[in-house]
Amino acid sequence: MRFVSFFAEKQASFGIVRPDGVFDLGARFGSSIPDLKTYMHIAAFGLGGSLPKAAVTDYATGEFQYAPVIPNPEKILCVGLNYEEHRKETGRPKDAYPTIFTRFRDTLVGHETAIRLPSVSTALDYEGELAVVIGKPGFRVPAEHAMSIVAGYSSFNDATLRDWQQHTHQFIPGKNFPGTGGFGPDLVTADELPLDRLPGCKIETRLNGAVMQSAVLGDMIFSVAKLIAYVSGFTRLVPGDVIAMGTPGGVGFKRDPQVFMAVGDVVEVTIAGVGVLRNSIAPEQKDQT
Repeated sequence: MRFVSFFAEKQASFGIVRPDGVFDLGARFGSSIPDLKTYMHIAAFGLGGSLPKAAVTDYATGEFQYAPVIPNPEKILCVGLNYEEHRKETGRPKDAYPTIFTRFRDTLVGHETAIRLPSVSTALDYEGELAVVIGKPGFRVPAEHAMSIVAGYSSFNDATLRDWQQHTHQFIPGKNFPGTGGFGPDLVTADELPLDRLPGCKIETRLNGAVMQSAVLGDMIFSVAKLIAYVSGFTRLVPGDVIAMGTPGGVGFKRDPQVFMAVGDVVEVTIAGVGVLRNSIAPEQKDQT
């Protein structure tokens, strides 16, 4: 099953993906379950009951706007340097523990929504990643049980302002400009993408049609299970939390010459079995200046 968060008729909602559009769950649940994160919280404790059958299309493709899969996560945790090729191109040493940083929720944008290039930067880089969405609460979860708290997967673009990232050794400034994190188009539930298939899934980033990054998820240094175990060792994970799993080699700022995204560009993150996330690049909005 695939879930989607969206806007239609000036209302935020969520639903089930159909071949020609979306089945609106928000309209059927009403104000008691207004969004996907709330539904996931309720479902985690077996209180949501059975989902209605997605028998009709309430909004056809083109009649709604994609929102970030989880528009309001409590936590967005991101993993750095989690592919060996990327670690090598950055010149960073091997480490026994993953590099973890955070994003804020106002950085997120949905599929087919513009990523915003701030006026204070000229170094907007792409980073295609797998996003893991947590579906059950978990604290200090052993790696062998970690996948049991995963709700599903989505595509993520951890777009980064490299000049701001490199002000110091801390990642956070370059990762948290509003409207810079693509997330979508939808959430494919974990049962649709079994664990044994995950390592072989190809991840690819294209900029204006040109392949910039290409790897398989099995190339990750720290697996999904190991990362959930590590992250849940210091923070309690709850339904709707997002973990972006790191990007492969081929990022723009390590190319010669460097490649950065500009207004008018189109960037796509494709993950086999998960989906294609597409965002254009536009100037930052006036209310962000």
